[in-house]
Amino acid sequence: MIGILVMIAIVNPYMMLTTLFCGSFMYILTIIYLNTAQAIKRLEGVTRSPVFSHVSASMAGLFTVRACGAQDMLRAQFDDKQDVHTSAWYLTLVTNTAFSIYLSLFSALYVLIVAYTFLLMDDGTTKSGDVGLAISQGLILVNMVQHGIKMTTEVVSQMISVERVLQFTKLPQEAAGGPPAPRDWPQRARLVFKDLYLRYDREAEPVLKNLNIVIESGWKVGVVGRTGAGKSSLISALFRLAPIDGHVYIDDVDTGEIALKDLRSRISIIPQEPVLFSASLRYNLDPFDKYSDAEIWKALEQVELKQSVTSLSAEVEAGGANFSAGQRQLLCLARAALARNRLLVLDEATANVDPNTDALIQKSIRKHFADCTVLTVAHRLHTVADSDRVVVMEAGQIVECGHPHDLLQNENGYFAKMVNQLGSASEQSLREIAQKAYLQHIKYVDADDHAQ
Repeated sequence: MIGILVMIAIVNPYMMLTTLFCGSFMYILTIIYLNTAQAIKRLEGVTRSPVFSHVSASMAGLFTVRACGAQDMLRAQFDDKQDVHTSAWYLTLVTNTAFSIYLSLFSALYVLIVAYTFLLMDDGTTKSGDVGLAISQGLILVNMVQHGIKMTTEVVSQMISVERVLQFTKLPQEAAGGPPAPRDWPQRARLVFKDLYLRYDREAEPVLKNLNIVIESGWKVGVVGRTGAGKSSLISALFRLAPIDGHVYIDDVDTGEIALKDLRSRISIIPQEPVLFSASLRYNLDPFDKYSDAEIWKALEQVELKQSVTSLSAEVEAGGANFSAGQRQLLCLARAALARNRLLVLDEATANVDPNTDALIQKSIRKHFADCTVLTVAHRLHTVADSDRVVVMEAGQIVECGHPHDLLQNENGYFAKMVNQLGSASEQSLREIAQKAYLQHIKYVDADDHAQ
């Protein structure tokens, strides 16, 4: 390209001014196009993700969709998402086409000026061969510049996908530092929340407000409340998923003063949406290869999944698609049974399973986690009816706390009102469960008193 510029300058020195002018204009046009194309490419990427997610979710739940006759609804949702994405894609095509047209126009203008310059500067000595050489080399030059600009802008536009990935590498990381936790901690799993405030945004109002509660070792505690009451935020504070003001103590150890890895590895959790990886069953239960096959089979037997599993090397599909929702939760429970932690958290773990699986999970917890402290965020009130304590939350605060039977004696209380909304049959059943658990609790207390 440099040789072409030198040749044109020798043939007609005035063409250097034209080349400089057209080159500057093309550069400005390219910068304007890049800014526009990058913004549209980002928009196209953002609008494409919901389309793929919708298709993936629809394919995963195809049997349920057909059983419920929801095909038309999902088609309408797909059309809406696809329309939004198509609009962004259309803008991409329009800007790319317009840019190509403008480049072609300026290229043609450059060649036209090359030819016209010879007419203006003709003093009778201009040779036709020089004119033909300048025009042919000018055409080669503009084609090279056009191709180079198009390839450059295409690469820069496609790098938006890389830019979106790199954004994740720049996210602020959690403060993982701190001294290691004591070797056998926690031994009793006595849990204390003291003057606790939690904000997901430092500028926003606190989600948890001045929480103070003591959960004794071995207690089974249910946390209930309306949507947005702060139930799951309590778990976020326990696992240090968000910055807190105040203190959380486990066996008199401030969880904010120990290494984050140690804290989270000493607490087992069964989430509402179980997490399973595309790997072997053994890897999903023991990703760090800490336990023997015999221990894993024992854990599967404890949650009554041993008969459903043929081999520990069996592959688990993405998201555990080859297991039912209940089996996925039971696998998470088996994972917790393997860890043998003294503190177990259930975050609405039975909200998406059938009542039989719910009962099986509760039975396994009562039997195999009897000595553990269990904190249950409950969607179904029956799940916590036989708990040692029920914590009722409202607007980020604890408004009631006590044994479920005691709370039900206050007909104007929050918990009693929630139970009353279940209907007479469910209400009566729940009250009977709570009363039976209360009498059993009194029996154990009396037995301990006599023993002393």
